[in-house]
Amino acid sequence: MTNTALEPLSEVPTLLVVDDDEIFVQTLSRAMGKRGFSVMTANNVAQATIIASASPPQYAVIDLKMPGESGLSLIRVLKQLSDQTIIVVLTGYASIATAVEAIKLGATSYLAKPANADQILQAMQSSEGDALIPMANSPLSVDRMEWEHIQRVLNDHQGNISATARSLNMHRRTLQRKLLKRPAKS
Repeated sequence: MTNTALEPLSEVPTLLVVDDDEIFVQTLSRAMGKRGFSVMTANNVAQATIIASASPPQYAVIDLKMPGESGLSLIRVLKQLSDQTIIVVLTGYASIATAVEAIKLGATSYLAKPANADQILQAMQSSEGDALIPMANSPLSVDRMEWEHIQRVLNDHQGNISATARSLNMHRRTLQRKLLKRPAKS
């Protein structure tokens, strides 16, 4: 027989939000605070590592592309601190290669920006994939396939632009211009 009066109060879930866009961090922090989370914030991987080392979060929302190390390196750190941390990766530069890497490293979900607090919350709460998600009827455009290929090769070279350009037999400046563009629509 369980005495519910003696059970501890439910703990407030902790959330670490890591993004170099300070306005986004503030907005998401307020929104998630209203949804019952105790929110910690950081603007880069180094800050996030210090915060998470002191108190590993139950949940994390990580931007993929930030100055310095990418969000992918933070996934590994968070999983080493606590393999129970639920991680959602956000990015404005979505590619199949980085999505696959994020999931292989331990992220639970991968969302393309812009994503609102409700979409992020839904991603944090879904622990399984959706087999009923609609499949795209048309193949990727040539521009999108090029973007995906460049991202895959860049990932293979750990973000080294010079090595990627050599591998693609492309001038470094041309590659840099292509990387500055948003990915082509699917």
